[in-house]
Amino acid sequence: MSDTLTAGRTQRRNMMLDDNVAKVIIIIAIPMIISMLVDSLYNIADTYFVSRLGKSATAAVGVNDSLTHFIRSASMGFGVGASSYISRLLGAKQDEEACRVGTTTLFTSMVILSAFAALAYIFIDPLVTLLGATESSKPYAMDYARFILLSVPFTAGEVSLSHMLRAEGSTKLSMIGMTTGCAVNVVLDPIFITGFGLEVAGAAIATTLSKVVSFLMLLWPFLRRRTMLEVRLRYFTPKWRIYKEVARMGIPTFLRTSMMTISGVVMNNYAGSFSDSALAAVSVANKCTRLVGSGIMGFGQGFQPVAGYCWGAKRYRRVNRAFWVSSGIGSAMAIVIGSAMAIFSPQLVAVFAAADPDIISIGTLMIRSQCSTMVLHMWVMIVNSLFQALGRAIPAAILGLSRQVICLLPALVVLCAVFGVTGLAISQAVADLLSLFIAVPMVIKITREILRLAATEDSGATTLPAAESEP
Repeated sequence: MSDTLTAGRTQRRNMMLDDNVAKVIIIIAIPMIISMLVDSLYNIADTYFVSRLGKSATAAVGVNDSLTHFIRSASMGFGVGASSYISRLLGAKQDEEACRVGTTTLFTSMVILSAFAALAYIFIDPLVTLLGATESSKPYAMDYARFILLSVPFTAGEVSLSHMLRAEGSTKLSMIGMTTGCAVNVVLDPIFITGFGLEVAGAAIATTLSKVVSFLMLLWPFLRRRTMLEVRLRYFTPKWRIYKEVARMGIPTFLRTSMMTISGVVMNNYAGSFSDSALAAVSVANKCTRLVGSGIMGFGQGFQPVAGYCWGAKRYRRVNRAFWVSSGIGSAMAIVIGSAMAIFSPQLVAVFAAADPDIISIGTLMIRSQCSTMVLHMWVMIVNSLFQALGRAIPAAILGLSRQVICLLPALVVLCAVFGVTGLAISQAVADLLSLFIAVPMVIKITREILRLAATEDSGATTLPAAESEP
C-alpha cells in the first residue's frame, strides 16, 4: 500500500472521529444532498421536455417512475448495505475487508440487476400495464421503458460506486460523478426528443447515456487510487460472510425504497381511474416532492457514515451527539425548504402542466400537504439513517416500511374512498404524520442504549451487543 493512500486514510479517519461533529456532518452532507438532488433531476428533466408532447406522454414518463424507482431501490439495497458495513469496518481500521465488501458488492449488483432487466424486457407489454399505463399512454410508456432497461447495469454500478465513496466520506467525488451525468442528460434531452424526433424514446436514450457517463466518472477515482477504498478483481470475494452483512442493511433499504414503487403503482392506478389529468398531476407532484425528498435522503446519508465510523470505533458519545445535531440541522432545513415550496407550488406544477387547471389544482394540493409534514419526514429519515449506520436491520426495516406501506397504503385506500381525488392528494402527508408515532418509541430505545454504552466509554469497558459484535 502506498504512503499516500495510508496518509489519506488516516486523515479521513481523524476527520470523522475527532473534528467538530456539526462541521463534519455539513462537510459530508452537502455533496450528498447535491448528489441526491441531481439524481432526481434526471426524471424531472425528462418530464419537462416530454410534457411538450402532450398529456399522455407526460403520464407515460410518470408511469415509468415506478420502474426506475424499483431499479434504484434494488441498486440502493446493495449500495446502502455495503456502505453501512464499510463505514463500520473503516472505523475499526479493517481497511482490506472494506475493499473486499465494496468490490464484491459492485460486481454482484451489476450481474443480478442485469438479469432482472433482461427478464423485464421480454415482458415489457404487461409490465407497463401493471405499472398503471392507460391505453393512450401505453405506447409512450413502452418506448421509454425499453431504453431504461438497457441502462440497468450502469445504474447498478453507478449506485454501488457512489455509496462506496459516501461510506469513506469522499462525498465530493460522488457528487462530481452524479452531477456530470445529470448535465449530460439535460443537454441530450432536447437533442434526442425534438432534434432527432425520437420523442419519449429520446428522453430514455438521453438518460441511458448519462448513466454510462456517471458510471465511468465514479469508477475513475478508484482506478486512479484517489480513494480510501480500492476496486480490484483480487478483492472480489463472493462469500456468505460478506453477503450476509450487506443483506442485513441492504434488504431493509430495498424494502423501504421498493415500497415507493408499490405505492407508486397503487397511486397511479387510483389516479388513472379518475382521469389522465389526475395521473399527470400525481406524476408532476411526485417529481417535485421527490426532488426535496432526495435532498432529505441526502442529508440522512451524509449523517450515516459519521455515525457508522464512530460506532465502529466505539465512540458512542459522538454517535449520540451526531444524531441530535443532525436532527436540529435537518429540521431547520425542512422548515425553510418546505415553506418555500408550499408558496411556489402552483408555479412549480405549471412548469410541467402549462395551463391545465385540473393538473395544477391537484398537483398544488399534493405538494402543499406534504410540505406541511416535511419536518416529520426529515426527522424520520435521520432516525432511519441512524439504524442503518449501526447495522440494526429490523428497526431500519420497520421504520422504512412505515412511510410507504404500513401508513401510506391504508391511508390511500381510505382517503380515496372518502374524499376522492382530494384524498389521493393528501394521503402521503397523512402517512408521514402516522409514521412519527412508530419512530418515537424506537428512538427512545436506541438512544438509551447508546447513552448506556457511552457511560462506560471512558473506562474502556464497553462491548457491543452480541448481534453487533462485528463492526
